Amino acid sequence: MGFSSLALGMLLLLSLSSVSSHATPCPEQDKRSSLRFISELSVNGGLAMPSWQNDTADCCLWEGITCNGEGVVTEVSLPSRGLQGRISPALGELTGLLHINLSWNTLSGGLPLEQLMSSTSSIVVIDVSFNHLEGELGELSSSVSVTHGRPLQVLNISSNQFTGEFPSRTWKLLKNLVTLNVSNSSFSGQVPSSFCLASASITVLELQYNQFSGKIPLMLGNCSNLKVLKAGHNNLGGTVPDELFNATSLEHLSFRNAGLQGTLDGSPIGKLSDLVTLDLGENNFIGKIPDSIGLLKMLEELHLHYNMMSGELPSTLCNCTNLVTIILENNYFSGELTKVNFSTLINLEMLDLLYNNFSGTIPGSIYSCSNMVALRLSYNNFHGQLSQRIGNMKSLIFLSIGSNNFTNITNTLHVLRDCKNLTFLYLETNFKGEAMPRDETVDGFQNLQVFTLHMCSLSGKFPHWISRLKNLKALLLHSNQLNGPIPAWIKRLESLLYLDISNNRLAGEIPSALMELPMLTTGKAPTKLDPTVFEIPVSLGRSFQVQETSGIPKVLNLGHNNFTGVIPQEIGQLKSLITLNISFNMLSREIPQQLCNLSNLQVLDLSSDHFTGAIPSDLNTLHFLSAFNVSNNDLKGPIPTGGQFSTFPNSSFEGNPELCGIMVNQLCGWAEAPPRFSTPSKEQSDRRVAFVIAFGAFFVVGVLYDQLVLAKYFG
Repeated sequence: MGFSSLALGMLLLLSLSSVSSHATPCPEQDKRSSLRFISELSVNGGLAMPSWQNDTADCCLWEGITCNGEGVVTEVSLPSRGLQGRISPALGELTGLLHINLSWNTLSGGLPLEQLMSSTSSIVVIDVSFNHLEGELGELSSSVSVTHGRPLQVLNISSNQFTGEFPSRTWKLLKNLVTLNVSNSSFSGQVPSSFCLASASITVLELQYNQFSGKIPLMLGNCSNLKVLKAGHNNLGGTVPDELFNATSLEHLSFRNAGLQGTLDGSPIGKLSDLVTLDLGENNFIGKIPDSIGLLKMLEELHLHYNMMSGELPSTLCNCTNLVTIILENNYFSGELTKVNFSTLINLEMLDLLYNNFSGTIPGSIYSCSNMVALRLSYNNFHGQLSQRIGNMKSLIFLSIGSNNFTNITNTLHVLRDCKNLTFLYLETNFKGEAMPRDETVDGFQNLQVFTLHMCSLSGKFPHWISRLKNLKALLLHSNQLNGPIPAWIKRLESLLYLDISNNRLAGEIPSALMELPMLTTGKAPTKLDPTVFEIPVSLGRSFQVQETSGIPKVLNLGHNNFTGVIPQEIGQLKSLITLNISFNMLSREIPQQLCNLSNLQVLDLSSDHFTGAIPSDLNTLHFLSAFNVSNNDLKGPIPTGGQFSTFPNSSFEGNPELCGIMVNQLCGWAEAPPRFSTPSKEQSDRRVAFVIAFGAFFVVGVLYDQLVLAKYFG
């Protein structure tokens, strides 16, 4: 949410222009005002010592202070200094001050904007972004527009906690305003637009991440020099008015997640011939992408994801030869991609068509995009095979073609091995009923980190060629028909930390080699993903969505197979494991005590096996355990209490008739009753008769005593 490169460049020029050697020390007035500013901070970041000392003759030598040749303070620049407290109005008494930069601190309270922009001020740039400032700004008096120096050009108050409506009535007096950034706060009311009438120079307007409401003001179309307009993540409504496209200097237009609706087809969007970024994602637009999109020859980024748009992609899209990013996921686009000649899009790096209704084969022209980094075509109706020409995409890092109707898994792996930089490969829900390749010529993929080939009904053994994927971090082969044992070479996958081979026909014992996976035994933090594919969320199975800033979770899922034997005692080595699922197998004997060593475990599923004995009581020390299931086994004895066990539902324990505890409504500690139809011995019979006689006598005496008491009080 910082400045655009344009604004940053202007700030740099302004800063450089104010730096010069000075011949005279700063005036006493400037010195007193500067000291008052620092004294009113609750935490001064160490500025008071040694650079801001009272006995320092020249305040121009103080850290963060810049003066002109006459010794007049022109700049106070103290970003990221850990400053706390309020911004003193004393800064407004620095009559020669041009530039204030107090960004990236933890300053609080209100912003004394009226004092900073007093009639005696010549301030040009105010940057107090990324602080904890709060309250309402309030309307400015008309006197702030009358300055004997240059009036305000840049105001950046983004990433604070301001509230209320953004003042606009008197702001139209600031005729030289160039950049306004109020993003990431809590401003409400209408989108401010009066600047467009007052200032012909307004260039950057950033309003995103607030609570602005209403429709897009028609007046914004009068901002003839506006280059950056970002107002996404607000509570707007209505359509994009045609008048907005009169701002023909626009280069970056973003209304992402703003509650907009209507159609783009038929709009005069082609008038924005300088447009570089168009971001209208996460709204409610319908209809087609207009053919006039081809007039945007400078367009580099097109974001229309998460709308309800439909129809075929316009063939004119190939005229946007500067396109780098196309994000169209989660819409209703259809038809074949062959209508677009992708070979003209030589700069295209990212194409995301996830969750649409495209059909046909992958057009050959896509393989000409040699700069492609990320290609996502999953959840469409594509069919056919990948062409060997995909090897031309030498820059490809991310490829997702899952949930389509592609065929020939062996050919797919053979043609992809030439994509040497491939890091993320998603092939799931294709190749239905084919055999898992055992061909040892399947090689390459040395950079592969995430590989999914699940829900394909593939038959065969656990493929040996996977053992050569030394950088593999996540492997998903679940929901196939693989058989045979888990190979001992699995421990060679030194980077593996997410393994899901559930819902197969794998058999034999769980090998102890599986308990030697280095990344599951180490305490290292989860591995970060490649930031190159920053726009693409990485899906790791049915319940995990991982962004590039997140770590891949450490998971071992062996459920729904035919494993026999016991859980190896070496399971206790997997100290960093988050999820362990061994459900629906034929494992037996006791649950190993070593499971209690998995201190990071959050999910443990041992249901529907043949485990016997008691539930290890020390499992209640697993403080992060949030899901636990041992149902449908042969367990007995008390259910552990304390810790997380009080949060688990009854269903976690059902199907174990000999378990006892509150969770299964069966108290522990009662002696077993004799068989219901056994014949008692003479000694047992005599004891029972004596007990009945004694109990009867006690009962009679009690009744007589009660009658005597009642007679005494109520006689």
